Amino acid sequence: MTRAPEPQDVIPARRDAPPPRLAELAVRFARPRVGDVVAATRAAVDQVLATIPLTDGAEVGVTVGSRGITDIATISRAAIDALRARGARPFVIPAMGSHGGATADGQRRLLEHYGVTDETMGAPIRDEMATRSLGRTPEGVEAFIAETAWSADGVLLLNRVKPHTDFKGVIESGLAKICAIGLGKYDGARECHGRIFDIGLGAAMRSAAVRVLASGKILGGVAIIENAYHETARIVPVATAELFDVEERLLAEARSLMGRLPLDEIDVLMLDRMGKNISGAGLDTNVIGRSVYGYTQGVPWHPGLPLIRRIVVRDLTEESEGNAVGMGMVDFVPRRFAAKVDNEVTALNAVTARSPENARWPIVAPTDRECLRLALETSPQREGGAALVMHARDTLALDRVFASEACLPLLRGRDDVQVVGPAGPLRFDDDGGLVSPFV
Repeated sequence: MTRAPEPQDVIPARRDAPPPRLAELAVRFARPRVGDVVAATRAAVDQVLATIPLTDGAEVGVTVGSRGITDIATISRAAIDALRARGARPFVIPAMGSHGGATADGQRRLLEHYGVTDETMGAPIRDEMATRSLGRTPEGVEAFIAETAWSADGVLLLNRVKPHTDFKGVIESGLAKICAIGLGKYDGARECHGRIFDIGLGAAMRSAAVRVLASGKILGGVAIIENAYHETARIVPVATAELFDVEERLLAEARSLMGRLPLDEIDVLMLDRMGKNISGAGLDTNVIGRSVYGYTQGVPWHPGLPLIRRIVVRDLTEESEGNAVGMGMVDFVPRRFAAKVDNEVTALNAVTARSPENARWPIVAPTDRECLRLALETSPQREGGAALVMHARDTLALDRVFASEACLPLLRGRDDVQVVGPAGPLRFDDDGGLVSPFV
């Protein structure tokens, strides 16, 4: 693992700009929930397989791979049990493209972080990275499928449907993605991401997914939708013939349920952490309004996204195992963050995704206090020094955030936002580390 160089103080300290005072906000979002996740999953699997005859002892792979799905271990086990109840011999396919350093061991370790192991699933994890080419599609995309999937009697796609962090389209992150990129392993990820400059990632992903579906190996899918509180909102059976139409409708539903920051324009956003377990891009681009391809200034890179002028991230999650992809969208980090970065793993992920901008280093400052000072120093100088500042734990947890006093008048009259208490000063320890209210 390679580390960042020691940071240098690049801007002289100012004594006339104390940190802003922040007030706690409670933000409310729509909250549909599945009462019994296990029963809903088993019912979805049964519906998918209702018209598909499985021979006794048929080997069926279940795709598991996307990060941050709250009930992934429970849902995966329920799907496996439903398959076994129908006489199948299920197994888990790590379906995550180039993640985990594009190695079998790395991807198995990531699954362990999700609570998915041979023991907890009651089924083997087949983590081989070998793939088979299914040839080129009419759009010129070479489609790949994992050899473990090709040698199986069938594959059940299992994934969450949500807005993608790299592109916008009628389908984004979901069953088509795990079919084209997840099942395609490193080869599929590299091929699809390599088409961003001609037909685009979304079109490449769909093109490859069509070819994989045509192979006859895909039995159907189980789609998961989560609410803004990261609870399972719906579990939906999806037939292969209807996959794209159903996923388009589910994406619109997922987008309406996702969490958002309560203001569309923010001078400084401070986050306690980022990482691969938070988002595939380290930070959810739909929340911060920045792009993995470097489109961060001026206006949002896509209509409807917020404009955040400076972003401070205090730490990298342990679950990321040094993968700091996404730090290219960040402006300032402290030494604590820099010490955890594995440059090789980060670079592999960013290069595979054709977004080297996303692995660029932000300015590294000695402490949290200094990061915040630099962010304020380089953000718009509003009248009276009243910066629009927000503090959140990460881009997943947005129902509880803190906002500077300058933000509060902009939130008056909002039914979905409640100011919990009076604004108070930020607290720092003797080493300049922020004493975070998020514990």
